[in-house]
Amino acid sequence: MTEPVKRRRGPGRPRQDEVEEGPGTQERIRLAARSEFAARGYDKTSVRGVAKAAGVDPALVHHYFGSKDDLFAAAIELSMEPAMVVPAILGEGPDGIGERLARYFLGIWENPVTRAPLLAVIRSALTHEAAASVLRRIVLRRVLERVAADLDVPDPTFRAELAASHMVGIAILRYVVQVEPLASADPDDIVALVAPTLQRYLTEE
Repeated sequence: MTEPVKRRRGPGRPRQDEVEEGPGTQERIRLAARSEFAARGYDKTSVRGVAKAAGVDPALVHHYFGSKDDLFAAAIELSMEPAMVVPAILGEGPDGIGERLARYFLGIWENPVTRAPLLAVIRSALTHEAAASVLRRIVLRRVLERVAADLDVPDPTFRAELAASHMVGIAILRYVVQVEPLASADPDDIVALVAPTLQRYLTEE
């Protein structure tokens, strides 16, 4: 009986059986990347290290995600899930959108699993343009600008930036610098105070 001929792969290309693993493999790589970036930060994380953590060849990481910057973005997006979140924030119309946005933002920071990679992106964004670009693209462009644009108000980009500055500022003081009493305040108390300001940014003329 003749054995099937195995196709040779070119340099830098994953094996055919690896490619055919599909979404499960991609998800494993994204989870490994989120863990590695959270533990090591942007500087000390490498594509090779993520590949090792995911149990795949580095060529497969490049095949699915491209550069280290793209992999970083995919890892952070896994925590924020903008495709799912934006409809939930917008779903009930403009009334109460400030509270929904504040609860979403604090919710992902309060969850230890999603907080760690977000800490990595905040810290890295202060010194690395690649990390700052990821923060702009996901937090501002993929979430806040889409929310503001859907509300049909003047200057949606400016409004989104004001909302982002407010929430990112809270994140830095509460979770990075850990300034008291903000660092130990009840999330519901923060939402109650912040929500009206976000509401004003996003809906008032």
